[in-house]
Amino acid sequence: MEVLILVLTFLILIAIGVPVAWSIGISSICTMLVSIPIIPSFTTVAQRMATGLDSFSLLAIPFFVLAGQIMNKGGIARRLVAFAKSLVGALPGGLAHVNIIAAMLFGAISGSAVAAVSALGSMLGAEMEKEGYSKQFAAAVNVTSSTTGLVIPPSNILIVYSLASGGVSIAALFLAGYIPGILTGLMLMVTAAIWSKYRKFPAGEQIKLSKVARTFVQALPSLFLLVVVIGGIVVGIFTATEASAVAVLYCLVLTYLYKELSLKELPDIFLSTVATTAIVLLLIATSMSMSWIMAYENIPQAITDAMLSISDNKFVILLIINLLLLFVGVFMDMTPAVLIFTPIFLPVVTKLGMNPTHFGIIMVLNLCIGLCTPPVGSVLFVGVGVAGTTIQKVIRPLLPLFVAMLVSLMLVTYIPALSLWLPKLFGF
Repeated sequence: MEVLILVLTFLILIAIGVPVAWSIGISSICTMLVSIPIIPSFTTVAQRMATGLDSFSLLAIPFFVLAGQIMNKGGIARRLVAFAKSLVGALPGGLAHVNIIAAMLFGAISGSAVAAVSALGSMLGAEMEKEGYSKQFAAAVNVTSSTTGLVIPPSNILIVYSLASGGVSIAALFLAGYIPGILTGLMLMVTAAIWSKYRKFPAGEQIKLSKVARTFVQALPSLFLLVVVIGGIVVGIFTATEASAVAVLYCLVLTYLYKELSLKELPDIFLSTVATTAIVLLLIATSMSMSWIMAYENIPQAITDAMLSISDNKFVILLIINLLLLFVGVFMDMTPAVLIFTPIFLPVVTKLGMNPTHFGIIMVLNLCIGLCTPPVGSVLFVGVGVAGTTIQKVIRPLLPLFVAMLVSLMLVTYIPALSLWLPKLFGF
């Protein structure tokens, strides 16, 4: 009965347009009311929400969001785009490759897909259209490539997974994300090259080593942020949370040197950061209450037993989980999906001998696809809005890029070394 009420109330609230965070919270309270009186129900859910946010690791989220906002406004993103253009601009579909490489670099530093899709769409969208690319193709490339920054560290969603999994090492997750994120970017580049050749989109100017060297020097201070943040975490100089604060300080110093960000702009940046953080933390709080209720009702254990009764073959179970997560990603934002479904699926895969770090990368890579699909795909809506087109028109060029992301997902799923080689190399 409790499971039925939890699922039905959540689906009904989502269907009538109630925001996801409120839907999760209300369905959690309704489920508790079946077992205990009204006052203890509200008290329990409130306590679970407060306890869910009582984590030092979560402080990294607002700091990384703030670092991304500063990058977007302070000229850092523009220098990364110029470096990417000097590297791959001459290839078939040159500006599409520039978008993908820039998204990997920008996302790797900011950890935000929405920041990447809005910044790069604004900078490259009009330029791609001017050089003969269709507006729809430009938007499709921008939307899909922007999700690579959620896998390539530092990544806020990997921090959320660490919390939901019960303490998987953030450093191990960050290291594990590099190869899958780069692989996904390369798959998108191959697909974009084939599509560009089929559509006869133009290549850019020939690569000049002098220009590559000049743009590299200009982008080097921005790229060095990766060394500072990830290197500091891996070596053990500071934690992921402390690294996020260092990233903010580094970005502020960099934008001061670039002289592209004034003090008058900082209040708006802080306000935008607070608004974004508040949304994310409310989702985390309500999702943690729902996760606790599911554990209280033994739902994860029941699902583990049910799935293992279907098959004890790891390949089959992983395929089923991937299909379920792809379906979930279409209708649910990434943060609540990770918080709700990690406690459900993680016991299943660990029982089959799978590494929790590997599963975290699979889950995040899988849900990245959901960010690019209607009706809930936040990155898709932002990308389409920035490009000035419609979802219906973008769907066709999106489809081959979806296939590239799915191929990457399958490779990462069934070749654990892609995720685990780097963490093992550094002793995690």
